Amino acid sequence: MNTNNTDLKLAVLIDADNVPYSNVRGMLEEIARYGTPTFKRIYGDWTKPTLSGWKTVLLENAITPIQQYSYTSGKNSSDSALIIDAMDILYTGQVDGFCIISSDSDFTRLATRLREAGKQVFGIGEKKTPSAFISACNKFIFIEILQKEIKEETPAKASPKKAKPKPQEKIAIPQNVKRLIINSISDLADEDGWVFLSSVGNHMLRKEPSFDSRNYGFKKLVDIMRNIDQIEIQERSSGKGSAAHWYVRVK
Repeated sequence: MNTNNTDLKLAVLIDADNVPYSNVRGMLEEIARYGTPTFKRIYGDWTKPTLSGWKTVLLENAITPIQQYSYTSGKNSSDSALIIDAMDILYTGQVDGFCIISSDSDFTRLATRLREAGKQVFGIGEKKTPSAFISACNKFIFIEILQKEIKEETPAKASPKKAKPKPQEKIAIPQNVKRLIINSISDLADEDGWVFLSSVGNHMLRKEPSFDSRNYGFKKLVDIMRNIDQIEIQERSSGKGSAAHWYVRVK
């Protein structure tokens, strides 16, 4: 399963009650890595003052607000509206996948149902998102990672003195992540132990949908591989003048 097909047509459905509006740009840029949004809808009770922050960014990003009144205190009626729309789009919208932006476990069954119908499901939410919803998606991206990337891209104020570059520190990779990577390589390796890096990435996502090298301080998958001593990396030419391919194996 390749989640890097940018030709996918995606329905982007946002739960306004369960994600911060300050990350809209980062979320949409992240979604563009996986496909093209053909639907962009956001659900909430827009009479609530707590959602006022969203209103300033909806027009800028061409997101259609869907009004859903809270009929009962303590109940999130926007969840039901999002689920109903998702099922309507599933049968009539001609999309290849869905991006559900929420940290709410109420969408677990929806994600499962969409995958049963053969659709790709991407989730975006905060790290507090319950594991059940994360596991129901093909890939889940943490908003905190997008926040960090936006912060790093913001240019710092000019300093009169040129700062000395800090020596690069080796990032510690959790043991459970190393095990996931090494076991995934072993699962797919050929007789010589080598496997195409992209295949390893897709295999790890099937095991752990929230896996993302950026969660551990690395921009790309190949970067985290370089920092694991037990892994050997080899660059191979495709022979057609295109970018070289990376292969990995366990030493």
